[in-house]
Amino acid sequence: MSRPPAVETSIPARLDRLAWGRFHWLVVVALGVAWILDGLEVTLVGSLSGAIAKSPDMQLSSAAVGGLGSSYVAGAVLGALLFGWLTDRLGRKRLFTVTLIVYLAGTIASGLAWNYTALLAFRFVTGMGIGGEYAAINATIQELVPARFRGFTDLVINGSYWIGAALGAAGALAALDPQLVPPAYGWRLAFILGGFLAATALALRRHIPESPRWLMTHGRPSEAEQIVAGIEFRCGPVMPTESLPTIRLRTDVSSWFGIGLQALLGRYRRRAVLGVCLMTAQAFCYNAIFFTYAIVLTKFYGVPGDRVGMFILPFALGNFAGLLILGRLFDTVGRRTMITATYATAGLLMIATGLLFVGADLSATGQTAAWTMIFFFASTAASSAYLTVSECFPLEIRAVAIALFYAFGTALGGIAGPLLFGMLIGSGERINLFYGDLLGGLLMLGAAAVEAAIGVEAARRPLESVARPLSEVD
Repeated sequence: MSRPPAVETSIPARLDRLAWGRFHWLVVVALGVAWILDGLEVTLVGSLSGAIAKSPDMQLSSAAVGGLGSSYVAGAVLGALLFGWLTDRLGRKRLFTVTLIVYLAGTIASGLAWNYTALLAFRFVTGMGIGGEYAAINATIQELVPARFRGFTDLVINGSYWIGAALGAAGALAALDPQLVPPAYGWRLAFILGGFLAATALALRRHIPESPRWLMTHGRPSEAEQIVAGIEFRCGPVMPTESLPTIRLRTDVSSWFGIGLQALLGRYRRRAVLGVCLMTAQAFCYNAIFFTYAIVLTKFYGVPGDRVGMFILPFALGNFAGLLILGRLFDTVGRRTMITATYATAGLLMIATGLLFVGADLSATGQTAAWTMIFFFASTAASSAYLTVSECFPLEIRAVAIALFYAFGTALGGIAGPLLFGMLIGSGERINLFYGDLLGGLLMLGAAAVEAAIGVEAARRPLESVARPLSEVD
């Protein structure tokens, strides 16, 4: 039996041995915009929920506002599945361009919505763009950033969500200031400005090449070689080429989807369970809190709707600080220890904060401080979930794996969370909201236990040693 056509290459090792340079900063800035936009969208809906609800052409209940959040998340689930599959089939570069255009169209249309039904539909389209971004961007980051920087870089890029949240909070303050913008149009303008931010990212992404790792597993090794040579010229190698390990890869397969799903359900079944647990817990926690954040402040603490951004802004900055402070430990202390610790700490703090809320022991400032403490750890935990599903599966199905676990976890935790918390808040009873906090805390503790039991230690290891490529030839 003849051996399949194969090529021997040192491209993975050459990418991992590079010094950090301007090229990697371009990747961080141009691709990290995806999470900035997601944070911007989620925070805008949370901060502007009071203004949207009272808008003359909307007049929404708390449950209806929660429905906007669920529509956005549902779109993200579908977008992740559709665009994730296309990312592995057609390439990273094409899809991180297409998904950004979908987001841009959806968020501008949200600002022009004429009634609640239209707004629901446009939030769905916006979510589709962001869901697709998660698959395309995480795959690209993993495949372009050297192994020794991969953990911290991935966490910080995912955590740039909080830069978007801070921008959303500041933007909401301006959009809801009647001296600057008429109240009926402030929330619309905020959505439209998000589209213009996406347009600037499109210009930057033109300078990011296709992933050489994707090219070499899809029968295009010469193109991969040209791109890596160009990156080396810009960054400079840190060790001689002849001392680098090589890998033999098949070149006769254009789609690994079917084979990849078999591997996902067979060889990588334990990692699949881990990914589902981590993604579900963080998605429930995040979406439940942030899509209803403003309603809690206005309903239980009497904070005026146009002042909610003042509470979200320091909270968002505190979250990003958690990633900067704890992130480097993921490349030194290790993945399993840090993921377990951040999930468990966030879960315990969420339950404790719920108890203080029931006893009416917190002011609006105290509630914000408590939430900031929780998500100092939870923000790092959530980013580590994306890191885990991005690096623990073969590169031929990396985007599909990210999409599947994002979609499954978000569908379970993200769609149910805002709807459940919207109903609990609508009841007006503090004890009911505590039950939601308790559920979120227990989910985080359960995820910590699963990570401690079956977590994968991938710190500073090449992607090809964490999960062997499906196309590798012995």
